[in-house]
Amino acid sequence: MPAQFPWLTTLIVVPLLGAAVVWALPGAARRHARPVAVAVSLVVLALGVVAALSFDVADAGAHQLLETHGWIPALGVSWALGVDGVGLALVLLSVLLVPLVLLAAWREHPDAPADDASGVDAAVEGGGRIRHYVALVLVLEAFMVAIFAARDVFLFYVVFEAMLIPVYFMIGSFGGLQRRYAAVKFLLFSLAGGLVMLVGVIALYLHGPRGPQGFLTENLVGLELPVTTERLLFLAFFLAFAIKAPMWPVHTWLPDAAEQAPAGTSVLLVGVLDKVGTFGMLTLCLPLFPQASQWAAPAIIVLAVISILYGALLAIGQEDLMRLIAYTSVSHFGFIVLGIFAFTSVSLQGSSLYMVNHGLSTGMLFLVAGFLVARRGSARIADFGGLQKVVPVLAGTFLVAGLSALSLPGLSTFVSEFLVLVGTFGANRPAAVVATLGVVLAALYVLLTYQRVFTGPVRDELASTPDLTARERWVVGPLIAAMLLLGFYPAPALDLVREPADQTLQVIGVPDVAPLLTSTSEDGSDL
Repeated sequence: MPAQFPWLTTLIVVPLLGAAVVWALPGAARRHARPVAVAVSLVVLALGVVAALSFDVADAGAHQLLETHGWIPALGVSWALGVDGVGLALVLLSVLLVPLVLLAAWREHPDAPADDASGVDAAVEGGGRIRHYVALVLVLEAFMVAIFAARDVFLFYVVFEAMLIPVYFMIGSFGGLQRRYAAVKFLLFSLAGGLVMLVGVIALYLHGPRGPQGFLTENLVGLELPVTTERLLFLAFFLAFAIKAPMWPVHTWLPDAAEQAPAGTSVLLVGVLDKVGTFGMLTLCLPLFPQASQWAAPAIIVLAVISILYGALLAIGQEDLMRLIAYTSVSHFGFIVLGIFAFTSVSLQGSSLYMVNHGLSTGMLFLVAGFLVARRGSARIADFGGLQKVVPVLAGTFLVAGLSALSLPGLSTFVSEFLVLVGTFGANRPAAVVATLGVVLAALYVLLTYQRVFTGPVRDELASTPDLTARERWVVGPLIAAMLLLGFYPAPALDLVREPADQTLQVIGVPDVAPLLTSTSEDGSDL
């Protein structure tokens, strides 16, 4: 194998080729769309693991697996790819979730309910609907890898906008009765943020060195920008990322999208794509606009704390299972943003790790909720009850995913949430104390939901509900294993995010603050 093998480009091209093959399947061969798509996604997963083995963890703060080629030199645009420890972790999360999503829907036909005069969805009329869905999943996988590996700001923006296309059709063509409304709302929110970001991208280039590689991030870090200009550019990028994250008050598209989208689409949307927002804050906003980041941090921390509490409170009151999980994510993303803008190495490590752990726990929640909805034909929590006696394995997997969402010690999210709160406590004690209320509220929305769905008397219509099949157990098994592994032994993941966190603090010029676990008296002795 050549020393400079283009691993990242390969991880992008293979799923795109797989999608083309699936779309090209003729007539009777279309029934093989699922196995072809799963096979392609497993190949991508294997390639991702091999690429990760080529990554030097000891130098995780530097971009590795580098590729830089001229793309549009006249405009300063390059095909520049590379990942640091955080980017690699998110790429691996992406390539892990895609085959699980495809396998989860193996026996499901994602037909959208007919709501037009002909009774047929015009966007995917005719046979072979499933090939459109799985092909879109593969296209989305390619975009996910590309955006977490992009080292060119313009390339990042192009992928940022391009990934809206497959998601729009995955919601609008294969979702619930209000799928078109949810898809358009998602698209409008994302486009609005993207257009503001485009203005910032162009203005940043004009203030940079320009030239054939004028959009390379390493060429744009450290620019001497006027104070007002830097703040405006920061706000242009941050707004787009806050919408994508999503943060309060620009989060309202997410509950509608999660409620109407197929469960697999919600897994990728919330488990991976929303991380683009927090990933962009961490890897673009902070290093490109360090002074503006410090200027905006107090207000952003307030918004993050509001997101934590607002999302948790709204989750408690939800009657739809999918909307409930969506609001829990609003709360969790508040923790991630809080850790990023607390500006301590511990909080940054926690936020970086939280992005991965949230993808595992929330991805599993959506998948298990999808299994429940498929069996009941409804996502209304009131339509369930007593299922623990009927489907004990399904109930157990939901409980594990829920306990991970409330950050139970021993599961992966506990480590990341603990680091965020401890790191933030050292820099902003009031924010950390108030944010801790989100942990208490998480216990309420998880345990109350479990009680309503799985405990109590068994409803007559649920008495014959089948438990998880062998295929479905293979779907949730790897996620449970990953959550337990990172819960009891988080060292490998922490090794990936530790050095990037330290380097981020150096770039923005903020001194690190050690966690305040003890108080010190005037004579220097611990109290």
